[in-house]
Amino acid sequence: MHRTMLKSKLHRVHVTHSELGYEGSCAIDEALLEAADICEYQQIDIYNVNNGERFTTYAIRAERNSGVISVNGAAARKAQAGDILIIATYAMYAEKELGQYAPELVYVDDGNRIKNRRRQIPVQAA
Repeated sequence: MHRTMLKSKLHRVHVTHSELGYEGSCAIDEALLEAADICEYQQIDIYNVNNGERFTTYAIRAERNSGVISVNGAAARKAQAGDILIIATYAMYAEKELGQYAPELVYVDDGNRIKNRRRQIPVQAA
C-alpha cells in the first residue's frame, strides 16, 4: 500500500502580486523553493488563509531572495496581494518508507524571508 503524505509546506507566505493576465502558475522566490524542496513546474496546492480558497497550480521560479509570491492566471481570482497562503506539496510513500518520513516545513516572516525550517518527524515515526 502507498499513502499520499505531506512532502513540504511554505507556511503563511504573503502574496506580493496577483497577475490575472499572466500564464497560470505561482511564482515563488527561488530560496523558498529550495528550502521547501519544490521543483519548478511541480504541482502545488494553495490554501488561502484570508478567504478560504483552495486550489492547485504549479510553481515557477522567481528571483532569489526577492520575497516574491505571485499568483498568476485564473488563480489570480482566488488570491490578491497581501493575502496569506499555505503552499503544500504531497508525495506517495510506500508503507516501508514511512519510518523515514519527515515533511519539510518552512516558516517565513512578513517579508517572506525564511525565519525557521525543520523536518517534522510524525508521532508514529518518532
